[in-house]
Amino acid sequence: TNAVEAVHRQFRKLTKTKGGFASENALLKLLYAGILKASERWTHPVQNWNLTLSQMAIHFPERLDEYISL
Repeated sequence: TNAVEAVHRQFRKLTKTKGGFASENALLKLLYAGILKASERWTHPVQNWNLTLSQMAIHFPERLDEYISL
Protein backbone atom coordinates (compact mmCIF):
# COMPACT_ATOMS: atom_id res chain seq x y z
CA THR A 1 0.00 0.00 0.00
CA ASN A 2 2.97 2.32 0.34
CA ALA A 3 3.26 2.58 -3.44
CA VAL A 4 -0.42 3.45 -3.77
CA GLU A 5 -0.13 6.03 -1.02
CA ALA A 6 2.92 7.53 -2.69
CA VAL A 7 1.05 7.92 -5.99
CA HIS A 8 -1.92 9.43 -4.19
CA ARG A 9 0.37 11.86 -2.35
CA GLN A 10 1.97 12.87 -5.65
CA PHE A 11 -1.43 13.46 -7.26
CA ARG A 12 -2.62 15.43 -4.24
CA LYS A 13 0.50 17.60 -4.34
CA LEU A 14 -0.16 18.40 -7.99
CA THR A 15 -3.85 19.20 -7.66
CA LYS A 16 -4.24 20.87 -4.26
CA THR A 17 -2.93 24.27 -5.37
CA LYS A 18 -5.16 24.42 -8.43
CA GLY A 19 -8.55 26.07 -8.03
CA GLY A 20 -10.13 24.21 -10.90
CA PHE A 21 -9.52 22.71 -14.29
CA ALA A 22 -10.82 23.85 -17.65
CA SER A 23 -11.75 20.30 -18.58
CA GLU A 24 -11.33 16.73 -17.48
CA ASN A 25 -8.67 16.37 -20.17
CA ALA A 26 -6.61 19.14 -18.55
CA LEU A 27 -6.66 17.26 -15.24
CA LEU A 28 -5.67 14.00 -16.93
CA LYS A 29 -2.76 15.69 -18.69
CA LEU A 30 -1.51 17.12 -15.39
CA LEU A 31 -1.75 13.75 -13.64
CA TYR A 32 -0.04 11.99 -16.55
CA ALA A 33 2.87 14.44 -16.44
CA GLY A 34 3.07 14.00 -12.68
CA ILE A 35 3.17 10.22 -12.88
CA LEU A 36 5.95 10.40 -15.49
CA LYS A 37 7.99 12.61 -13.19
CA ALA A 38 7.34 10.39 -10.16
CA SER A 39 8.22 7.21 -12.06
CA GLU A 40 11.76 8.50 -12.57
CA ARG A 41 12.33 7.96 -8.84
CA TRP A 42 10.95 4.40 -8.89
CA THR A 43 14.03 2.89 -10.52
CA HIS A 44 15.78 1.90 -7.31
CA PRO A 45 16.33 -1.82 -6.86
CA VAL A 46 14.26 -3.65 -4.28
CA GLN A 47 16.21 -4.25 -1.08
CA ASN A 48 16.79 -7.90 -0.13
CA TRP A 49 15.15 -9.09 -3.35
CA ASN A 50 17.18 -12.32 -3.41
CA LEU A 51 15.98 -13.22 0.08
CA THR A 52 12.39 -12.39 -0.85
CA LEU A 53 12.57 -14.41 -4.04
CA SER A 54 14.02 -17.40 -2.21
CA GLN A 55 11.25 -17.32 0.38
CA MET A 56 8.59 -17.02 -2.32
CA ALA A 57 10.11 -20.00 -4.12
CA ILE A 58 9.79 -22.06 -0.94
CA HIS A 59 6.17 -21.05 -0.30
CA PHE A 60 4.97 -20.96 -3.93
CA PRO A 61 7.22 -23.31 -5.92
CA GLU A 62 4.80 -24.09 -8.73
CA ARG A 63 3.99 -20.44 -9.43
CA LEU A 64 7.55 -19.27 -10.05
CA ASP A 65 8.94 -22.22 -12.04
CA GLU A 66 7.72 -21.05 -15.43
CA TYR A 67 8.99 -17.47 -14.94
CA ILE A 68 12.28 -17.85 -13.07
CA SER A 69 14.91 -20.56 -13.08
CA LEU A 70 16.51 -20.78 -9.67
